[in-house]
Amino acid sequence: MNRVTKAILLAAAASALLLSGCGQKKEVNDSGKLNVMASFYPMYDFAVKIGGDKVNVTNMVPAGTEPHDWEPATKDITGLEKADVFVYSGAGIEHWVEDVLKSLKNNNLTVTEASSGISLLKGEEQEEAQSEEHEHGEFDPHVWLSPVNAKKEMENIKDAFVKADPANEAYYQANYDTYASKFDELDKKYKDTLTPLPNKSVVVAHEAFGYLCNAYGLTQMGIEGLTPDSEPDPARMAEVIDFVKENKVKTIFFEDLVSPKVAETIAKETGAKTEVLNPLEGLTDEQLKNGDDYFSVMEKNLTVLKEALE
Repeated sequence: MNRVTKAILLAAAASALLLSGCGQKKEVNDSGKLNVMASFYPMYDFAVKIGGDKVNVTNMVPAGTEPHDWEPATKDITGLEKADVFVYSGAGIEHWVEDVLKSLKNNNLTVTEASSGISLLKGEEQEEAQSEEHEHGEFDPHVWLSPVNAKKEMENIKDAFVKADPANEAYYQANYDTYASKFDELDKKYKDTLTPLPNKSVVVAHEAFGYLCNAYGLTQMGIEGLTPDSEPDPARMAEVIDFVKENKVKTIFFEDLVSPKVAETIAKETGAKTEVLNPLEGLTDEQLKNGDDYFSVMEKNLTVLKEALE
């Protein structure tokens, strides 16, 4: 079933749910909290940090799930029909958003594209055979991996909460101010740590780190393109191996939510080691139980980058 067919079915499901729920009040009226739907982990984390005890936030993408190919089910449409706020990053990573939003009958839903106002990087997809169904399009959507961009995304989420719940504007603003300072500190730490390092080349599982690399003077070579949903062909493997050897790359990075098999093959071929560099597209159940969040993962990313580039 292609995406268009699924979108039609989702829209039909949304209409049926609306009709079955006519006359019902939003749950926020009972709980006193905003009901927020977040498209995937970074949006969820930022929404929780801004909203605190004034919001109920649902992460639409389950823990341990790679979001690039994920699509909403009927329960997710139900949640959106009942929600007060929907937060998504945009720039193409949520390929399903446009169709789903068109299907909704929730006229009271505040929708925010968190990447609004961020200067987007051109995408650099190299696989001609990549499925059109999962192609992001013109731009790299992984904006949150730059702390400066993540700060802007959180600001946009804060503004959406204020629009939906103006009575608590001061609360949301205070939370934003706290985390804005943390983003500034993280940005400075990345600059201070990475700028003096002699090596500037990183090899990653897929090209998720363009904004991070652009911010701190690094060059990424992605084993795969903007999405991690297809293995590279032999020509691409040879290109990556040559890049590793020519640039004396010591570490091949892979991701928690993607098989490390290809990274391990390249590492074996070149004598490099492998290590996780987390694109923060989603956390595992174990990471969530351990209390990991955007800031702790970005700190770990900085540690492994420093070790790889020294």
